[in-house]
Amino acid sequence: MAKSRYLECGKIVNTHGVKGTVKVENRCDTPKVLASLKKIFLESNGAYSERKVLHASVFKESVIMELEGVSDMDAALLLKNRLIYADREDIPLEEGAYFLADLEGLDIIDAESGRVYGKLLEVFNRGASDIYVVDTPSGERMMPAVSEFVKKIDIEKGIFVSPIPGMLEGD
Repeated sequence: MAKSRYLECGKIVNTHGVKGTVKVENRCDTPKVLASLKKIFLESNGAYSERKVLHASVFKESVIMELEGVSDMDAALLLKNRLIYADREDIPLEEGAYFLADLEGLDIIDAESGRVYGKLLEVFNRGASDIYVVDTPSGERMMPAVSEFVKKIDIEKGIFVSPIPGMLEGD
């Protein structure tokens, strides 16, 4: 599966002040990662256009950004609700870590038997840990992405798991 060059890293949720600054909801590991970007990309009809980040700072769990070409509130309002992307090369990634976008679509495989339960549809987080949404023959199932259940991630082969009975199977 080809890895996308651009990764979703935030969403412009509002303006901030009257000089064209925008408030961005963070979708990176931390707001600090998002605020460190020197450029972001906006997508339109499958094409990505680069915007230089003139200044960015962390504000609570969000990031306040000043973007090149956005100099007043009207211009900032036009960007409200737009997703922003980063070039994967611009986001630091620790050894052994993965971008969530690269995990989506991988097989979910039983670590002991090799049985394929289904494919990873999406990953979301509502607090304590990431949650995997798995497309199985009996419908979508959810599984906490914790070491108790996720034993190994092999970006080429799949995600090896040890679920409790019934977690990824039909009733």
